[in-house]
Amino acid sequence: MGTKSQIIEIATALFQEKGYNGVGLNEIINACKISKGALYHHFPNGKEELLIACLGSLNEVITKDIEEIFDQYPTIKEAMKAMIEKLIAKFETEGTITSYTFSSIVSEMGSLSEAVRIACSNLYTKIEGIYSNKLQSDGLSEESANSIAVTMTAAIEGGILLCLTNKTSEPLKMISQVLLRLV
Repeated sequence: MGTKSQIIEIATALFQEKGYNGVGLNEIINACKISKGALYHHFPNGKEELLIACLGSLNEVITKDIEEIFDQYPTIKEAMKAMIEKLIAKFETEGTITSYTFSSIVSEMGSLSEAVRIACSNLYTKIEGIYSNKLQSDGLSEESANSIAVTMTAAIEGGILLCLTNKTSEPLKMISQVLLRLV
């Protein structure tokens, strides 16, 4: 793994754990065991540029995983059930699901730039698109599929936060049951 990839991986974990405002550049530099010059070599515009790179990396990882699951199952119900079961299993074995969410970063949106807001929006839009396409392939109209995709995204993101906050996978189990009845 190259230095830039290492910085992105470590900074992503720190941002998810502590939020954007809760992590300083010195903490990232120390965790990566690099110099300040090395960080600025890869991210000349500093912390915000690094955050956008982290969001891009999360976008790739999260959407690739969702697409792989959704491609394996013929219906939205089967795909959604498999995806939520994977999240539940990850939480129950690892005690966290932070690699599947960026809500802790987004929660500080008011203090972040338009470029960061757009990077976050792009990820949500891509996830909603995956859900909507599967719903449409199950026969729903584009309008209905888009509405349900937004609901799914919000419910799953919220469920992940509730699991992390309450230290139980029950919220995702309940959400799975409700979403399966919805579709």
